[in-house]
Amino acid sequence: MPSVVKINVLTVPDEMRTELERRFANRAGMVESSDGFEWFELLRPLDGTDRYLVYTRWRSEEDFQNWQQSQAFQSGHAQASAQASAEGAPRGHGHGQAATGSELWSFEVVESTGHKQA
Repeated sequence: MPSVVKINVLTVPDEMRTELERRFANRAGMVESSDGFEWFELLRPLDGTDRYLVYTRWRSEEDFQNWQQSQAFQSGHAQASAQASAEGAPRGHGHGQAATGSELWSFEVVESTGHKQA
């Protein structure tokens, strides 16, 4: 069974970029312990766009769905949302309300090549 990739596309205003990155750094380790988790990357835009990509790779769609319904997922997003409210952050979508919009893209891995360690 091929792995699945989920890419959460977050629209982040310039003034919230540092905050978004800080909030993701503070949650480090929460997704990595989930069954079926394979990879995570937060991708910062370099080409003038305001869209960050949150890349996760999972052993299966079922593993991703189980993580989304898990206590770790709910706790992490509730914590980020509470922190944003306490800091007076603007209302919005995405991680801790640092983003003004989000959408989820789903892909099945057809082919993959990794970096070889020397």
